[in-house]
Amino acid sequence: MLGRIHSAVLVAISITGIAAAAERPNVILIMTDDQGYGDLSCHGNPVLSTPHLDKLASESVRLTDFHVAPMCTPTRGQLLSGYDAFRNGAMNVSSGRTLLRPELLTMADLFRSAGYRTGIFGKWHLGDNYPFRPSDRGFDESLWFPSSHINAVPDYWDNDYFDDTYIHNDELEQYSGYCTDLFFGKAMDWIEQEDSEQPFFAYIPLNAAHWPHFVPDRFRAGIRKSLEEHPEVVEHLADAGRAELVSFLAMIANIDENFGNMDRFLDEKDLFDNTIVIFLTDNGSTMGEKYFNAGMRGRKTQLWEGGHRVPCFLRWPGGGLTSRDVDGLTQVQDLLPTLMDLANISEIPDDLDGISLASALRGETEVPDRMLVINYSRMPQFQEKYTETPHIPAREGAAVLWGNWRLLEDRELYNLAEDPHQDHDVAAEHPEVVSQMRSSLNDWWDGVKDNVLEPQRVIIGSDHENPSKLTACEWLDVFVDQQKQIRQGTLANGAWHLTVDQPGNYTFKLRRWPRESGLKLAETVPQTEVTDGTYVKGNALPIHSGRIRIGGIEKSGMPDPDGQSLTFQLPLEAGQTELQTWLLNESGEPICGAYYVYVERLTE
Repeated sequence: MLGRIHSAVLVAISITGIAAAAERPNVILIMTDDQGYGDLSCHGNPVLSTPHLDKLASESVRLTDFHVAPMCTPTRGQLLSGYDAFRNGAMNVSSGRTLLRPELLTMADLFRSAGYRTGIFGKWHLGDNYPFRPSDRGFDESLWFPSSHINAVPDYWDNDYFDDTYIHNDELEQYSGYCTDLFFGKAMDWIEQEDSEQPFFAYIPLNAAHWPHFVPDRFRAGIRKSLEEHPEVVEHLADAGRAELVSFLAMIANIDENFGNMDRFLDEKDLFDNTIVIFLTDNGSTMGEKYFNAGMRGRKTQLWEGGHRVPCFLRWPGGGLTSRDVDGLTQVQDLLPTLMDLANISEIPDDLDGISLASALRGETEVPDRMLVINYSRMPQFQEKYTETPHIPAREGAAVLWGNWRLLEDRELYNLAEDPHQDHDVAAEHPEVVSQMRSSLNDWWDGVKDNVLEPQRVIIGSDHENPSKLTACEWLDVFVDQQKQIRQGTLANGAWHLTVDQPGNYTFKLRRWPRESGLKLAETVPQTEVTDGTYVKGNALPIHSGRIRIGGIEKSGMPDPDGQSLTFQLPLEAGQTELQTWLLNESGEPICGAYYVYVERLTE
């Protein structure tokens, strides 16, 4: 059974925690998206300058063998829960597998119960609906966008990183400015404007440098100049590839500038010494293999070292953490118990998969020798060798890490001490090592296999969220994640796994396009020029009618008078259920599912 502190205990923790809160450090946790270990100048990057992050590294404890998941949602769930991705439920970036089990306490829950104020500014990616939103998971203040990236399916239509509409404390709100500038700026505003006597936990999970690589153009000039000075870095790339790399690196240059602004802010506000600052990235680089990968093989989505070994810096001048390297295998779920330990918060679940590294950070002990397992549920198009259905969690989809050894997919063994690029499989030469690592893999799988396929369920009809907007991102084990797919009319369908909170009459509005677009079911969209790029021209679908099935009820119907949706009103009982929809052509044949469904429990 996964650990969960009873609500009464949380109240007790809150009462005692507030009294001691003034003595505790502030915490700022910054995580970038799709930036790899080599995408920092302090790690030898030949064309990118990151002076402010380099300075942070020079002042920090540096975890030299730190690992995350090869994709972003599993990393985020492990970070915030302290549990392995196959135990916490958040194991994929889409496909109904992003939802962090609602019974688990998050890092924000624990900090808030200990007297901290808590805020998130950026990418959440652990559920877009109740009970999975940041406001449901311990955050007092939340400024975020849904799903995997800005311009994902659930995001506000045609957001483009500039002057976008985001979710602020569960309400849509439009903002001015570039996304990364905004998230750092709003975090600093929140830190400054709130009660300075109460410590804070600020989580800043950026969407940069995730595709699409949109960025203020002024950041490209320095990158272009650097590439001109080092043509050998990109001589193998076509013009389009070079342009994409320039934009990617420019996004990181912008991140670096923003971090420098935050560091100056902390100094000016006399917060520098007693604030723990953590910097990490959520998976391996999406671009590193194309130009510089710090000697590693692999990229995001892969089990090679370049897919999951990332930077992790921790700075706390007032806490006695001195600049030093800490060797030994560490993993993202270690950060929750570590931060609780550093903040002297003892009331945490006792069955976490992560371990506290606090004594190792202080130089009192070494990181213990241990084996780590990395596994996650892939998107269907990322085919691996071990199975034809990689999106279904499997034991053989794992990497086992032990010292310098890496056992991949239970068949290939690599020794990083002699082969850092992982070019030579030495499994046949070291059967005893394979045997020990396989035994650890088996033990791990035995602990997760029984519940790993259990779907987490969005709750509809709750007083906490009514109405609800459901999107194709939550079709179980079906990948429809990008607004580009909506524009193109991806011919896919799937089911939402739901819990009906209260019995009653419910309306369901089925749409091909989101409400704010104002588009009719059978309409399309032209190619759209946005601030720093272009969104593709859409394809019209010959939608004539629709069908819905939920709770044993199935109905068909025609579009509403405005032509934008198909509306169904159905009585539902409370409990677990599945919802599926079909958009039909004139012959009544299915085209695809409704990418958007707006659900409301009628209160009259």
